[in-house]
Amino acid sequence: MELLPFLAGALAVGLLVLTALLRGFLYVCRPNEILIFAGRRYQRPDGSEVGYRVVFGGRAWRVPVIESVERMDMRTVPIDISIHGAYTRVGIPLKVRAVALVKVSSDPDTVMNAVERFLGRGREEIQQVARETLEGNLRGVLATLTPEEVNEDRLKFAESLSQEVEDDLSKLGLHLDILKIQHVTDDAKYLDSIGRGQIAKVIQEAEIAESNARNEAAKEAAAAEMRAKVAESRAEQAIAQERNALRRVQAELEAGAKSIEERSEAAAQAAEATALQTLEAVRRELEALRLQCDVVIPFEIQREASTEAAAGQAAAIAENGRATAASLRLVADAWAKAGPQAQDMFLINKIEDITQIVVDGVRKIHVGPAHLIDTDGRALPQLAAAYPAAVAEVLRTLFTTTGVDIGAVLTGARATTVAPASNPGGAR
Repeated sequence: MELLPFLAGALAVGLLVLTALLRGFLYVCRPNEILIFAGRRYQRPDGSEVGYRVVFGGRAWRVPVIESVERMDMRTVPIDISIHGAYTRVGIPLKVRAVALVKVSSDPDTVMNAVERFLGRGREEIQQVARETLEGNLRGVLATLTPEEVNEDRLKFAESLSQEVEDDLSKLGLHLDILKIQHVTDDAKYLDSIGRGQIAKVIQEAEIAESNARNEAAKEAAAAEMRAKVAESRAEQAIAQERNALRRVQAELEAGAKSIEERSEAAAQAAEATALQTLEAVRRELEALRLQCDVVIPFEIQREASTEAAAGQAAAIAENGRATAASLRLVADAWAKAGPQAQDMFLINKIEDITQIVVDGVRKIHVGPAHLIDTDGRALPQLAAAYPAAVAEVLRTLFTTTGVDIGAVLTGARATTVAPASNPGGAR
């Protein structure tokens, strides 16, 4: 257990030593730089030997004590180029301004030159050497060109300069990334004169072109106007033809419509006449039916009814006669069989009718308001007895007239039949 702290401490010390060794002997190369390991002999691909090696990116181990490590920046270096009095091929001095981007070459064969010339030197020295080299090459290229060539085709001028300076920069281990010509002038105003001439020429050509264009435009306008007139004339002719065709079609349609209208009117008139005839026939039939219903049929019905009624009346009279005769025969037979009681039986059968006759007779008597003066107390009883006396008088009058004594019949006493004076034959 006592060994664990000792082991942990030894392990920590070992890790620290390992880390220190790694930090001291392992070098990591960034993408924008190169590492130069110097101190050992290395053989190049061409068979020559050098005392250093170059590492592009990645990592590498440094041999302790023997090797040393240097870093070289590979970022681009901007360079402003400005020259004055650079003579062209025709002896005209020019002022040229340009900008270039230069960096340490990444070619394995060329970078050795940069290591030998610029290792341990700053970016300013590289920039100064590259500027002087570019300015010298620029003057050399301008001496082979005319001001017109320099001014008119700057891209070609920059390409010529790049090709001219590439060999010199390769010897220095540098590489030209970009070269742009910004401005070209001259103190003698030669380019301005060329420009004015060119401008005048361009203006003249533009005016000529404009005049030609106007003439062409006028010709085209005249031709277009002529074509438009021809097209308009053709269009008017086509429109006239179409209008004539339309008028013909309209005339044909109107004629057809008028013919159809006339035929329709004739057909309508014929149909109307036929309909009127049919209607008249229907009216005649309806009139005949109406007469049949209003006159003939009621007359026939009335005649049949009259005939039937007459037949019914005759039959009823005949039947009544036969019934009356039969009843009279039956009454006579009953009367003969009854003997002396026949009259009483007849009266008993007719007692209700006879009583009704008596009552009706009494009812016909109308007595107005009466004023009684009763001195002895017998006036009111006499008045009350007047009604029975009236009934008795009616029965007596009936007996006198018909010989029938109703009171005797009602009491059961046999009444002596007395023939009234007005009836010599008597009554039974």
